[in-house]
Amino acid sequence: MSADLSTAFMSGNLFKSLATVSGLTLVSRVMGFARQVLVAGVIGAGGNPVADAFWAAFRLPNMFRRLFAEGAFQAAFVPLFQGRLVSEDKAAAKQFAEEVMAFLLCILLGLTVLVEIFAPLAVHGVASGFADDAEKFDLTTLYLRIMFPYLACMSMVGLLSGVLNSLDKFMAYAAAPLILNFCQIAAIVLTADGTLEVSGEALAWGTAVSGFLQLALLVWGARRQGYWLRLRIPKLTPGVKRLLVLGGPGFLSAGATQINVIIGTNIASQ
Repeated sequence: MSADLSTAFMSGNLFKSLATVSGLTLVSRVMGFARQVLVAGVIGAGGNPVADAFWAAFRLPNMFRRLFAEGAFQAAFVPLFQGRLVSEDKAAAKQFAEEVMAFLLCILLGLTVLVEIFAPLAVHGVASGFADDAEKFDLTTLYLRIMFPYLACMSMVGLLSGVLNSLDKFMAYAAAPLILNFCQIAAIVLTADGTLEVSGEALAWGTAVSGFLQLALLVWGARRQGYWLRLRIPKLTPGVKRLLVLGGPGFLSAGATQINVIIGTNIASQ
C-alpha cells in the first residue's frame, strides 16, 4: 500500500512540475512574441542606426551566453553534480558547484572587463561594416557596454539552474525568461514617446537589468533548497578539469556555430 501511495505521490509531483513548467513556458512565449512586436514597432527590426546597433550589440553577449550558460555546459555540469549528490553527499555536490562557479566567474569577469575597455574593437569584430557609419558604430559600442554584463549574470543563471534541475526544481528557471520579456517591454512602453535613441538605450538597460533580476531569482531558488554558494578562490580542481573534458567537444561545436553567426552578422553589416 505504501509503495502505491509513494508512486501516486511521485506521479502527482511530476504532473504538477510538468504543468507549472509548461504554463510558464507558454506565458513566456506569448510575452516574447509581444516583446518582439513592440520592439519592431518602436525601433524597427533593422534599417535604421538604432535597430541595427541594438541587434548587433545584443548578439555578442548572446553568443557567449550560449557557450557558457546553455547546451554543452548544462550537459556536462548536471551529470557531474548529480553524481556527487548521489555517490557522496550534499556538501560534496555544493563544493563542486562552488568550484565551478569560481572558475566560471574568473573567466566571465575577465572577459567582461576586456569588452568594456575594448568595446570598439569588439564592435569591429562583430559588425565591421558599421565602421563607415560613425553614428551606428558609436551606438553599437554604447549598447554593447551596457548589455555585456548580462552575459555574466546569465552564465550564473545557467549554473544555478543546473543545480535546481538536478534537484527536480524547475519553476525558477522556467520563470526567469519572463523577466527579460517584462524588462524589455517595460523599457519600450516607458520610452515610446521618446526618440529612437532613447528607446534603444532603454532597451539595452532593460536587458542588463533583466540579467541581474534573473540571477536574483535563481539565487533565491537555490537558497531555498539549501544551496547558498560561497565564493572561492578560482582553482583548476579535479572536478573543474572533469567538467572541461566532458564539455570540451560541445564547447567546440557550439563555438563553431557562433563563429558562423558572427561571420553572418559581419557580412550583413557591410
